Amino acid sequence: MVRKKKLKEYEERINQAVAILQQVSEDTTTPRNIRRVAKESIDTLSSGEGTYAVRASNAISLLDEILQDPNMPPYTRVKLWNVMSLLEGITD
Repeated sequence: MVRKKKLKEYEERINQAVAILQQVSEDTTTPRNIRRVAKESIDTLSSGEGTYAVRASNAISLLDEILQDPNMPPYTRVKLWNVMSLLEGITD
């Protein structure tokens, strides 16, 4: 019972993260390379390969690399930090 509740919570977190990443990937004021990584992260989270924690971890590592980009607008950086904090709560 507790496990099912956890899985539902993780699924909600992933859905929230995907929604935010979707905004970033469609924002034309954000540099193309950052939008591409946002799309890759969406694909990773939505793939269905591996557990929620594995997908979250893979998405975090993609986003972690791009967060160092000096061309990233501050509001985009904040959105990506929010996504990372959502995903960091997902564990096996």
